[in-house]
Amino acid sequence: MKIAVFSDVHANKHALRAVLADIAGRGPDLVVCLGDLVGYGAFPDDVVQVIEENAIPTVMGNYDDAIANGRMVCGCDYKDDAARERGMRSILWTTENTGRSSKLFMQTLPETITRKAGLYNVLFVHGSPRRLNEYLYEDAPAGYVLSMMEEARASVLVCGHTHLFYHRVIGGRHIINAGSVGRPGHGDPRAVYALLDVAEESVNVQFIKVPYDYEAAARAVESAGLPAAFAATIRTGLL
Repeated sequence: MKIAVFSDVHANKHALRAVLADIAGRGPDLVVCLGDLVGYGAFPDDVVQVIEENAIPTVMGNYDDAIANGRMVCGCDYKDDAARERGMRSILWTTENTGRSSKLFMQTLPETITRKAGLYNVLFVHGSPRRLNEYLYEDAPAGYVLSMMEEARASVLVCGHTHLFYHRVIGGRHIINAGSVGRPGHGDPRAVYALLDVAEESVNVQFIKVPYDYEAAARAVESAGLPAAFAATIRTGLL
């Protein structure tokens, strides 16, 4: 079973369209989005509309929850006060520039999606099985991750939120982070997503980097009056 998984689009319609075109050319059996459709970028309604029109199974991200439910805190991990101030500007702008229909759609998103693939129970989340805003970095303690997966009865856990992709095997269980489509943090402006090939007794993962017109996306952020740092992230792939 081939599964394409992408995450953290963050209102970047240019990156999303490029990724979906690449996915279509690879013919997966299933496509899943791990949330954070909005925030930081200039096209929240466009992104939500694409996801809805294509009926892509999608879990709720912390940003989706904040904007859909009128929360002024997104659960983001800000490095300093300046980043916190930029984050608040993002929440305010996105709240004002996301339509009612998009907010209603995001309110319907589940926090988890599960699928059976071969011998594996695959669990899709945004942050972690415990909290949608928990950051599961690659260096998270093995015992902690394993206990979380056992608790969730998941043999494959696929998450996002950190904007950094990886594949890690712990005690025979797989944890995969799909990275970010619209706001990557891996030092490369290309959008990234994960392509899983789940056989009866094996899990192989490719991380596909997709070029797109990131300069157009960055200029749109600047034209919208959003912080210049958001455009810089799009151009550099550095958070």
